[in-house]
Amino acid sequence: MSLNAPSWTGVYPAATTQFSPDGALDVDATQKVLTALVDDGVDGLVVLGTCGENNSLTPEEKRIVLKAAVEAVGTRVPLVAGVSELTTASAVQFTRDAEAIGIPALMALPAMVYVPTPEELFVHFSTIARATSLPVMLYNNPPAYRVSIGFETLDKLVPVENVVAVKESAPDPRRFTDLINRYGDRYVLMAGLDDVALEGLFLGATGWISGLTSAFPQESVALVKAFEQGDFEQARAIYRWFMPLLHLDAEHDLVQSIKLAEQIMGRGTEHVRLPRLPLQGQRRAEVIQMVENAANNRPNIVR
Repeated sequence: MSLNAPSWTGVYPAATTQFSPDGALDVDATQKVLTALVDDGVDGLVVLGTCGENNSLTPEEKRIVLKAAVEAVGTRVPLVAGVSELTTASAVQFTRDAEAIGIPALMALPAMVYVPTPEELFVHFSTIARATSLPVMLYNNPPAYRVSIGFETLDKLVPVENVVAVKESAPDPRRFTDLINRYGDRYVLMAGLDDVALEGLFLGATGWISGLTSAFPQESVALVKAFEQGDFEQARAIYRWFMPLLHLDAEHDLVQSIKLAEQIMGRGTEHVRLPRLPLQGQRRAEVIQMVENAANNRPNIVR
């Protein structure tokens, strides 16, 4: 495993991939987004996840983004690459490409489009893991991907040593307790749904993989720092201020909303790639108002 493998603690933004107005990949802008987040104190970065519009990129573009991330960030913080493919074979190829490029960890999603059985989930994940020496985090997000990584699958993955963590994005926080009761510390748990992040930390998650951190990284880092230091009053205050925006992470237009928030905060652009379109009409106005309200009422934090 890489010497820069994640500790799975702190804040890991699910970073966006930047595009030009015509939809072309903008490597320079993507690198600027990544380095700015690191400068603001995040503990790691997830690239080519949902917010990274993984499935809107060609295989070559994905390799370009990974190389650009390694070039921009180096070993300042760990990089985690999303593995989001239509087939297991293409997931294995991407995994090998990522390892060769120098990415130190992976986040494996269920195969896109197809809704698998528990046995098919196990075969998909175990095949990915056995194709690499890198640590693998599983991404459980039933609302988005129409399947839950249940006990039947996780039981069978216990012997697969490099499956080390779960990004838990189920909307029910009881899932954290159920997983810890069943597996103890076998799987590291990362809170993965922004508007139950603090609940996840209280229930045993060791860190937070966040969408809205891309727009407000300093407050995200301060929230987790306050929690880790036992300053729960400060953590709750930041969380309550943040919550209207954090709810955006649970919506189907989360990518457009997060990119619009980045643009308002001067951290990126709202350009997305088809089939996504930038937010329009009333929805756009609502998100702009939410971001501006948050920006105008930012909490006092000590970095």
